Amino acid sequence: MSAAEATDNGRLKVLVKEKIGDSGVELLREHFDVDVGTDWSDGELAERIGDYHGILIRSQTLMTAELIGQATSLRVIGRAGVGVDNVDVDAATKRGIVVANAPQSNVVTAAEHTMALLLALARNIPQAHQSLLEGKWDRSKYSGVELYEKTLGIVGFGRIGQLVAQRARAFNMRVLAFDPFVSAERYRELGVEKVADSDQIYAQADFITVHLPKTPETEGWLNAAAFAKMRDGVRVLNVARGGLIDDAALKDALDSGKVGGAALDVFPSEPMTDYPLFHGYPNVVVTPHLGASTAEATDRAGYQSAEQVVAALTGGVVSTAVNIPSVGAEDMEVLGPFLPLAGQLGRLAMALAEGSSVERIEAAFMGRIAEFDTRLLTLAVIGGALQGRTEEQVNLVNAPAIAEERGIVVEEKSVSEAQDFNELIRVTVVAGNDRVAVAGTGIGPKQEPHLVEVQGRRLTIELEQYVTVFRYQDLPGMIGRVGTIFGAHGINISSAAVGHTPDGASAGDEASKAGHGLAAMVVTTDAAVPDGVVQEIVASDGFVNGWSVDLG
Repeated sequence: MSAAEATDNGRLKVLVKEKIGDSGVELLREHFDVDVGTDWSDGELAERIGDYHGILIRSQTLMTAELIGQATSLRVIGRAGVGVDNVDVDAATKRGIVVANAPQSNVVTAAEHTMALLLALARNIPQAHQSLLEGKWDRSKYSGVELYEKTLGIVGFGRIGQLVAQRARAFNMRVLAFDPFVSAERYRELGVEKVADSDQIYAQADFITVHLPKTPETEGWLNAAAFAKMRDGVRVLNVARGGLIDDAALKDALDSGKVGGAALDVFPSEPMTDYPLFHGYPNVVVTPHLGASTAEATDRAGYQSAEQVVAALTGGVVSTAVNIPSVGAEDMEVLGPFLPLAGQLGRLAMALAEGSSVERIEAAFMGRIAEFDTRLLTLAVIGGALQGRTEEQVNLVNAPAIAEERGIVVEEKSVSEAQDFNELIRVTVVAGNDRVAVAGTGIGPKQEPHLVEVQGRRLTIELEQYVTVFRYQDLPGMIGRVGTIFGAHGINISSAAVGHTPDGASAGDEASKAGHGLAAMVVTTDAAVPDGVVQEIVASDGFVNGWSVDLG
């Protein structure tokens, strides 16, 4: 038995490449032979990594595709922390290596740091501290405000946002939150008022804290338009991701007095030592990304990631894997081609859901695929539905837990027959009073994903990355109107399909009252369609609504 297989005593080998808490190292040593290589150079790591079945790292070690290629025995990469930016996850996945992180290790720490900055902002603690060190006794200058009965607005109500809400409620604050991907019941459980959009927070909140994921859609969420809608003297906080607040807009709002103060722990690029608000802004409190920096969080991250390494190497459930878990070759041969379709349908259905509170995700599998274990497909549906809508990365393993903590009920159904198709996946999202359903199948030798149903309207179109959907009165000339406006904006249409009013359409359907049923039009393009173009079309006669969705 070689070192590449196991040590002479039959135990697998694990390398702890960066410093973690002793508890994590001890846990690994209960199961494996462990080497600690915190002082290894990159060259030594590359030379010796082939001997190890597992490796545990933090943020400094770069697990590149080249290094992973040299890790001939590696089965798991444990990341003691939240992000996995320093790991080539695609390369690891291709090699069948599980990549697991510790996404819950810093949530308490981040929530507590948010509260620390909230109190510092309200009571001018850093400024008063510095003033006193300078020999001044400025009691009146640094008089602050109470949190008691003030309104806190939370934009992004995931794990950290919910922990912040619980702590703010202990200060007898009124808490409002905006996150359409959390059920109404979860808001009620926490005593938090659910609002339909962030504008309602801007209009009412004395303090606003953002806890959003960093995506192209959320970048610059707090911009000039948002600040203009806020109450005069509002105080804002960002302990989530750099770039969620438009720096220039915040500076202007502070200069004008619209914003009375700001507390920032994260910045557009880091490390950041020269920032426009570091100088000359006594009402701005800043910290160098300390949201996850506590001894407890560091120990927790090490221990949680060690748990995942143990699970991966002993046949347990790796609950924080960020890549696809292993699937039997026989099942994967059938189910594999439908995984992208399941994810795309989940993403599309969620995008089309108009309600402000998602309550349920229903996944129905029909035909031949119903004979297999479709749980993996359900996970893909949930992952697609929540992708980009939570502060942590959603994957096939953590998707159910993320849905559960947001109060979203997931229901799976399998039916042995699929009318008109050998296999069919239908995804329904229930949001408030709305039920949005889409269905798809695989067509051709490679089972290419195709959309075949939108809100009961049958059509057939191959799914591509950029999809735009319109609902409109079933009148002549509507397709031409979309094509004309797209052309005027330089948008190239790849394909288009229309689903007309189904038989037995409800007499209460909006357009039916006007003598015409509602049709659905799906258009794919070679680039994203800006929201402004969609709204231009929707504003014209006969169109009811429209959505531009990136399925990438």
